[in-house]
Amino acid sequence: MKSRLLNYGIAFLVILCLNFLLPRLMPGDPLQAIYGDEALLQMTAETKAEITARFGLDQPVWKQFGNYLWRLAQGDLGYSFYHKAAVSEVIAAHLPWTLLLVGSGLVLATLAGIALGIESGWRRGSALDRGLLTFLMSASGFPSFFLGILLLLLFGVTLGWLPLQGARTAYGGLSGLPLVVDVLEHLVLPAGTLLLAFLPGMYLLTRNSTVTVRGEPYILTARAKGLPDWKVRYHHGARTAMLPVVTATGLLFASRMITGALFVEIVFSYPGMGSLIHNSLIARDYPVLQGTLFVTTVLVLATNFGVDLLYRSLDPRVKDAR
Repeated sequence: MKSRLLNYGIAFLVILCLNFLLPRLMPGDPLQAIYGDEALLQMTAETKAEITARFGLDQPVWKQFGNYLWRLAQGDLGYSFYHKAAVSEVIAAHLPWTLLLVGSGLVLATLAGIALGIESGWRRGSALDRGLLTFLMSASGFPSFFLGILLLLLFGVTLGWLPLQGARTAYGGLSGLPLVVDVLEHLVLPAGTLLLAFLPGMYLLTRNSTVTVRGEPYILTARAKGLPDWKVRYHHGARTAMLPVVTATGLLFASRMITGALFVEIVFSYPGMGSLIHNSLIARDYPVLQGTLFVTTVLVLATNFGVDLLYRSLDPRVKDAR
């Protein structure tokens, strides 16, 4: 455990250094690298002087790094001239929506993938197995934004059952339970899109693990004891078969906050981190991009560490591995 903590600490330090050095390694004025040409045109001389003093750009690099660490410790990720607000405030307004969207889609996909994968792998070669394998592998060939457009056209435009965009009704004045229902209605289509995008991978991982686990000695021993088939399948087999799925879920949760959710949030105009990154790229809002990537990489490290802990609790043999 100490070696793992050391590895995560080194990775975090590397991230800090890269986030600090990359803008300063770019050619030209550091303010231009941090804020871009458009923002500099809007700055007065007093503003430029204030930002230069705030970031310590007129000081040696080691002092700048110290100021950078001190500002990070205080939650200061910079200032966005596009949003006219602190970067931390901008990210805090968008991050919960992405956590809700990706978390919902990934949890549903993991639960469904585990259940379908165990049943399919346990009945390998049956009609159920062949049908699920064919359908889900075919669905995996469609990109997430295409699935989102199909769901949007079907349930939002043609049938009119669900909202077309956003995370809640604008200027609805809702609160309490009606607000929760409204948020869930807006969540169904984008979360359903992520569910369809994540499900094939979760299903295939679980199925392959279940097929492998079926021939393990402890499974044969459990059967020889006369245990019911469902208990052998879910109590003994599923626990081991879930290990690669737990790893995949942890990696997907952090990585898809940018890649997977980006296109889905754009399709549904969902106000999460994906939309924030997209709009920041168009507006060349470099402080927001830098802060977003920093927060995302920290979430990746934190998620991986949580997966390591969960992995050890699911399989005690991992504790003895060197």
